[in-house]
Amino acid sequence: MTRIYYTYINKDRHDKLLLNILSRSPKNYSKKLLKYKRWQDAQLSLLGRLLLEYGLRKFEGNFHQKDIIYTNNSKPYFKDKSIEFNISHSQNIVVTAISNTCEIGIDVELIRKIRIEDFKIQMTNREWKQINSAKKSNAFFDYWTKKESVLKSHGGGFSIPLTSFEVIDNYTSINDSNFYLKEIKLNNQFKCHLAFRNTIDFNVSKPIEMDSYILLQNLLSYPT
Repeated sequence: MTRIYYTYINKDRHDKLLLNILSRSPKNYSKKLLKYKRWQDAQLSLLGRLLLEYGLRKFEGNFHQKDIIYTNNSKPYFKDKSIEFNISHSQNIVVTAISNTCEIGIDVELIRKIRIEDFKIQMTNREWKQINSAKKSNAFFDYWTKKESVLKSHGGGFSIPLTSFEVIDNYTSINDSNFYLKEIKLNNQFKCHLAFRNTIDFNVSKPIEMDSYILLQNLLSYPT
């Protein structure tokens, strides 16, 4: 099963959220939060952790931030758990996906005005033709979130060029791995895609919007 949770940042709650997270987090993560210059970036990070903690307890009832480790390409994972997770954020939203099925990747982007032509070199010829044959902005972010979620599921990071694989009908492959894509509908302002590695999880929950206050109360209800 794969579950999706999302929430929005809130400036009025930032100090309280930060204070409680710092008091319960490993030193390395606390230092990371304090290095952010913008409150928005710090809160996106800490809300991602709160969503992860909330979702994991729905799966198995326990969670410790110290259990999170990273690959050489900075992909976070749990060494001793059969749970996969991935977190993405864009502007004022953060989304967390948690699965006990396979390796996953999720990417969310605010649909906004950008110089789409600047990203032509990141698309295959076929993908670029598809983008130009549709509503450009919507089509671009559709492909972009698909490709980014695949990279996050794969875990290879920037070592894999976006043009080295092509997305056709919500499917692509990188070397010996196959990736299947599912659109996650949040609202009309965002594009979001979930990538599964080598299998398809047909049991994906409807995305659940969480209030940051409820997430904080959930955190405080558990001992450190």
